[in-house]
Parts: sequence; structure tokens; C-alpha cells
Amino acid sequence: MFYAKKTLNHIDMDVLTSNLEEIEIQLLLEGIYQYYGFDFRNYARSSLKRRIRKILTAEDLEHISALQDRILHNPDCFKRFLLSVTVNVTSMFRDPSFFLAFRHKVVPLLRTYPYVRLWHAGCSEGQEVYSMAILLQEEGLYDRCRIYATDTNELVLKHAKKAIYPLELMQQYTQLYQQAGGKHSFSEYYTAAYGSAILRSSLKDNIIFSQHNLATDRSFNEFHVIVCRNVLIYFNPTLQKQVHQLFHDSLCMFGILALGKQESLRLSPFQTEYEPIAKSEKIYRRLS
Repeated sequence: MFYAKKTLNHIDMDVLTSNLEEIEIQLLLEGIYQYYGFDFRNYARSSLKRRIRKILTAEDLEHISALQDRILHNPDCFKRFLLSVTVNVTSMFRDPSFFLAFRHKVVPLLRTYPYVRLWHAGCSEGQEVYSMAILLQEEGLYDRCRIYATDTNELVLKHAKKAIYPLELMQQYTQLYQQAGGKHSFSEYYTAAYGSAILRSSLKDNIIFSQHNLATDRSFNEFHVIVCRNVLIYFNPTLQKQVHQLFHDSLCMFGILALGKQESLRLSPFQTEYEPIAKSEKIYRRLS
């Protein structure tokens, strides 16, 4: 008994606390997966921990175990958790150099198809999806395109479907639109009303918003273009590999894959099966 106490006294309590937190996080994520079907078990741990700690503060809870109890017994708490954990940072024409490269490098390839299916995975509140719709309209391709915009979070999808954004952001969006090679006045694409900007309804004509979880759901169509920007950075290597498999299975031969600037095919098992067509913008074409 004396030996056991002596051993415990020499244990680094910081290490013990860290190990306990990791156990609690594993139990929380497993519980969410088993009960709600959302799989966050292979999300990058460092980012996930930061978000969970913020949620603890917001929920006025001290321990992750208490958060698990509340989430599993209170669906509203789970909705708040989902909003906090899923990343919804975006804007119209975010990274305008990407849209400029897409306009010059990808659009000529899309003109060779009689019909184009585009999957925007991780669409968040829809700003980048509508940006793509504007680009395709200006290039005369939108009428023969269908954009499938998906996200894990139903709440952000509901917001995306409305196509209503704060009017105060329009000046910033206008500048990004111009940098992205926009051909008209950006104000043509929205109507201002009551402090909001309502996007032109025709932009929604060929967009289908739907819930899809990259961690658990399978391919649902064959696509000519897949856009998934600034999503994979929040996954660990195991889930990244799984998602790359999903995208490869979903792309037609010579289809286009567009990733975020911080993302790469370099460590994926499909690195040799794509060629870069706009390397700095992480736009690739499938070869095999």
C-alpha cells in the first residue's frame, strides 16, 4: 500500500490530466457517433480540442464528461456543438486567385462537356457556391451545369438555401469579385433590403443543397468537378486518405479536383493519379 502511494505521488499530474482529457474526448466523440451518427473521431485533435474547450465555457461546464452527458440527453446542445465544431469560415470569392485560375484553366475544359456535374463538398453557408454559380453564368456554362452543394451541418445548409447575407459585406465581396476576374458589376447579383443582400434567384436554379458527411457517407454520383477547399486540413491523415478515396471514386476520368491552399495531394495514395493544371491554386486533373 505504501509503495502504491509513493508511485502515485511521483506521477506527473499534468500528464495525468492530459491523458484524462484525451479519454474524455474519445468517449464524447464515440458517444456522438453511436447516438447521432456524426463521426468526428478522425478530426485533427489540436483544432478539435480548442473548439471543445470553447464549448465547455459557453455551456458553463467544467468537464468534458459533463458535456457528453448534456449532448447525449439534449439535442439542442448537440446542435450548438455541431455549429461550434464544424468550420464555417467563408466568403464570396474567397481566395480570388483560385476563381481567376478556375476561369482561365478549368472553364475551357468544361466547355467540351455537353453537361457538367459539380460537387462542392463542405459548402458551409453557400457563399463560395454562389460565387461559382456567378462565374459559370458569366462564362455561359451555368445552364448546362448542376452544382451539388453539401455540408455536414443542416443549420448552415438552411442558411445557404436562403442566399441572404449581411449587406455590410458586399463592399468586401465586390473587391474579391473584381480580383477574381468578374465581368460585370457585382451589384447586379443582389438586391439590398433591410440591411441584407438577397442574391439573385437565378443563381439558385441549378444548385442542390443537401446534407452529406465526408467522414461517413459514400459517393452519390459521378462528377466532372469536385471542389473541397479548406476542409481536409481539419481531418487527421486517416480521414484525409478516406476522403481522397471518396473523391477519386466520384470523379470521372479527366475530372477536376480543387483543394484549399493549405491542402495537397502530396501525401495521399492518389498523388500520381492526378496532374496539376493550376499548381499554386491546388487545382488538379484526374489521369487514371
